[in-house]
Amino acid sequence: MNIRYILYLCSRVLLILALLLLLPLAVSVYYRDGCIPAFLIPIGIMMTLGLLFGIKKPPRGTLFAREGFAVVTLIWVLFSVLGALPFLISGAIPSFTDAFFETVSGFTTTGASILPAVEGLPKSILFWRQFMNWIGGMGVLALALALAPLDKDQHKKQDRSVGSDVYIIRAESPGPMFGKLVAKLRFNVQILYIIYACMTLVTIIFLLLGGMDLFDSICHAFAAAGTGGFSVRNASIGAYNHAYFDWVLSIAIMLFGINFNIYYFLLTKNFLNILKSEELRWYLIIIGASTGLIACNIFSTYGSVSTSIRYAFFQVTSIITTTGFSTVDFNLWPTFSKGILLLLMFIGACASSTGGGLKVSRCIILVKTAIKEIRYHLNPREVRTIRCDGNHVENAVVTNVSSYFVVYMLVFAASTFLLSLDPDHSLETCFSAVAACLNNIGPGLDGVGPMSNFSHFSDFSKWLLSADMLLGRLELFPMLALFHPAAWRK
Repeated sequence: MNIRYILYLCSRVLLILALLLLLPLAVSVYYRDGCIPAFLIPIGIMMTLGLLFGIKKPPRGTLFAREGFAVVTLIWVLFSVLGALPFLISGAIPSFTDAFFETVSGFTTTGASILPAVEGLPKSILFWRQFMNWIGGMGVLALALALAPLDKDQHKKQDRSVGSDVYIIRAESPGPMFGKLVAKLRFNVQILYIIYACMTLVTIIFLLLGGMDLFDSICHAFAAAGTGGFSVRNASIGAYNHAYFDWVLSIAIMLFGINFNIYYFLLTKNFLNILKSEELRWYLIIIGASTGLIACNIFSTYGSVSTSIRYAFFQVTSIITTTGFSTVDFNLWPTFSKGILLLLMFIGACASSTGGGLKVSRCIILVKTAIKEIRYHLNPREVRTIRCDGNHVENAVVTNVSSYFVVYMLVFAASTFLLSLDPDHSLETCFSAVAACLNNIGPGLDGVGPMSNFSHFSDFSKWLLSADMLLGRLELFPMLALFHPAAWRK
């Protein structure tokens, strides 16, 4: 393990992220909410650490997969700790455990909160909560790489596949497969971030056109883009009780849950790859079918077809993209509807999107693997391969997906068991709380429903759920691999 080089790369990321804190600092100056020290102190700490460990580059600058895992994990944990300081210093969240939980939830775009009310918080603190969703949506290190190369010497290499950045982005990228749109990885990340920023801007404009004020529009667009689900209103989007906002945000988060490579293909008029995408096709089918079933199931509750479809579509898109916005208390819906939403929590959005969960592509491969095994037992001599988007899926990818699912279920079961040690919580609360955090969704069912929060859990449970949020966002292996002795051998 190349410790010195890991610290060097982390220091460069901290310098870049310190600059991002200037935005909430500017908001604090504009609104004069008295939170300027709450942002200046973390900026000073990040700048100091960045200069201390990044002033001299180590002589050996080679980075491999295990170093990539270490950089990604260390940065996400370190920035979650430093990102909690504005909450602590401002007094918005006096407990470090609660502040860390809120920050991890923000950066991992989970949207789970320990705050019973947010409308009384300073504007800059509210902006920071929402901005964390936007930063974490495409990835902390991806944003840093989009702004500047992590290693200038490696960046000069023509073959980016052997550079440091590819291992870092591969460790942070969601989905079973990692691919590049263009030859140079940094350009690849910049293209995706330009698309991401433009879509965010469009969302802001549409919210403004509906009459939402500028601050709320920016904040909710950040949360929608990152599929994070934080809101500046206590009742989330339901506080507006406006059909226009419901449709704009539900369509926006559905679009942000699509693989961002699709948008690149759309811009380059590569329509064939879009039509071949099985993941996109099944993603839209699942949303349509779930919306129809839930709308029929809750029709008797609302007595209106349009209202039932509106609420059903919003919650389906919010849950499958792991955004976590809410317009109604779906905890009061019939069991059938809650069962569909619980299933959507596990399916998640598309790979290479800002959404969480298992990902639709993994679910497709798992189902096709199961069908292949059933057919093998019926006819052992039949040779059958798994294909997605018309292409053969390599055995290594199938093995990776199957291994991921097994580890995912083990982590889920262990977390549910440990969380059940917290007294006074039902099994439904514990089960859905782990599902909400491990899949980066936010609200769950029963005690952690859309009109509840996570403040009633013990400190031990909050640290456990914080770990689940990080594991879910980094997709298990980058964090778990560091606990293996082989990761630390020279």
